[in-house]
Amino acid sequence: MTETFTIDGPSFAGMLRTGAAALGREKQAVNDLNVFPIPDGDTGDNMYMTIKTGCEALDAAPGSISDTASAVSGRMLLGARGNSGVILSRIFAGLAKGLEGLESAGVADFSKAMGSAVKEAYSAVSNPVEGTIITVLREGVAGADSQGDFRRYFETLLNAMRISLEHTPELLKVLKDNGVVDSGGAGLVYIVEGMKNAVEGAVDDLAGTAPSSGQAPSVDLSVFGEDSVLEFGYCTEFLLRLQSSKVDLAGFDEKPLIDWLNSHGESVVAFRDGSIFKVHVHTFHPGEVFNYMQQFGEFLTVKVENMTLQHHQTGNENNAYFRSPAKKYGIVTVASGEGLSDAFRQIGADVVIPGGQTMNPSTQDFLDAFGKVNARHILVFPNNPNIRMAAEQAATLFKGADVDVVPSADFGQGYYGIGSVDRDSDDTDAMIAGVCEVMQGIKTGMVSAAIRDADSGGISIHTGDYVGYSGKTILAGDAVREQAALRLCEALGAASRDVMLVFTGADVPDDEAASTRQKIASAYPNLEIIMNKGSQPVYDYIFVLC
Repeated sequence: MTETFTIDGPSFAGMLRTGAAALGREKQAVNDLNVFPIPDGDTGDNMYMTIKTGCEALDAAPGSISDTASAVSGRMLLGARGNSGVILSRIFAGLAKGLEGLESAGVADFSKAMGSAVKEAYSAVSNPVEGTIITVLREGVAGADSQGDFRRYFETLLNAMRISLEHTPELLKVLKDNGVVDSGGAGLVYIVEGMKNAVEGAVDDLAGTAPSSGQAPSVDLSVFGEDSVLEFGYCTEFLLRLQSSKVDLAGFDEKPLIDWLNSHGESVVAFRDGSIFKVHVHTFHPGEVFNYMQQFGEFLTVKVENMTLQHHQTGNENNAYFRSPAKKYGIVTVASGEGLSDAFRQIGADVVIPGGQTMNPSTQDFLDAFGKVNARHILVFPNNPNIRMAAEQAATLFKGADVDVVPSADFGQGYYGIGSVDRDSDDTDAMIAGVCEVMQGIKTGMVSAAIRDADSGGISIHTGDYVGYSGKTILAGDAVREQAALRLCEALGAASRDVMLVFTGADVPDDEAASTRQKIASAYPNLEIIMNKGSQPVYDYIFVLC
């Protein structure tokens, strides 16, 4: 087989597509490595959707390896889902930084860029934990042979990564206790396997790595007629390629451009990735924006949408982006299930992003939600540790308001946290500290069906049983769902609490919910029980105690 000593843009594009295809075929296997015995594993889906979004940048003809890596990195940044997806996006951001300015890369160049990917991945995690995807990457890169051709490099890289992956249970007790390896590390190994196959000539452009070819949603043009008044302006997005003939690329500072955008529009999201400047802005004068920005480069993509049509399509009052004056605080949160979403809206959430466990929203989903909130300061309640990193990444990109991510770990914390927000507070930091204190006093428990056997803390669970847990701690188990729910209430300390909110899942019939309520009321006569039909997936019951 022909030796490969350099990789150019088109070759790198093929490697990325083949890596995405390899993960796509095995994403369920990655999901199944979930350490918790309930159907909430979504690492494979999150990583696949993240890299798939990155591959959408390859629809344009690849240029240099630098430009290709940069374009893919920018898309992955916005498409990142879940903690594993955010870390994956940072791995490719580091790789793009390491390849910056190169027309093509030799093995030594690529090996150095992979070292940059390791640094970027570790910097993305506030408290890096060994035995995870970052360990597999670091040890793989350290064990790769950069003295030969690319076939040899990827062969040794992949071998070192596999060895590292198999060792992850020795570094993380939770993996060893459950007999699995790290799911994020496994997903990365599948991607690198695909990239290795491409280097060896087996390029695989799997259907699905390109954007959906489905029809765009229909737009009702009648809502903006001959006598209509432009009320909401235009949602304007573009990618600008900075041109060396117009600016000094080495010394270029994008901050004045962002300041200009903020003075001529709202809901600004703007950042630079290499020579590409990505912009999202709501403005009444998109032509003025385009004319100004063309002083610095040329457009790669442009999208302009009349937000009156958007407002009509969504039927959401929050799309009135240009109301004045903006309120002091706005709230964005995440929920899955009509009942949970309604509960958040009633307690004061401005925008509820559809999602949760098994369907984590992307960075772009958060950015879109922020743009719908007419407030000077936005508080974000992710309600899931696996969603928090995408929310924080979006918060750093959004320029239309100050954004703080409040670390709500579950639905109960989010619900009572939002309810405790003082919307008139002049001290945001102190107010958020107070909200966090309230959240710490809330106890949330869930009941779900077990997808495999497990033994935790002396509680034996069999496939098909029902598991009662709080956070990642199993507290109860039973073959009968209602009994598991009652045992969970006892383990949560319902006898010492005053109020319990109960949200029943999509699969719980009304007669069972009524029976469960009656038995809880009988066991805890002093407990006020408020029943709600949450209609959420995964969790048959959610109990919130305060």
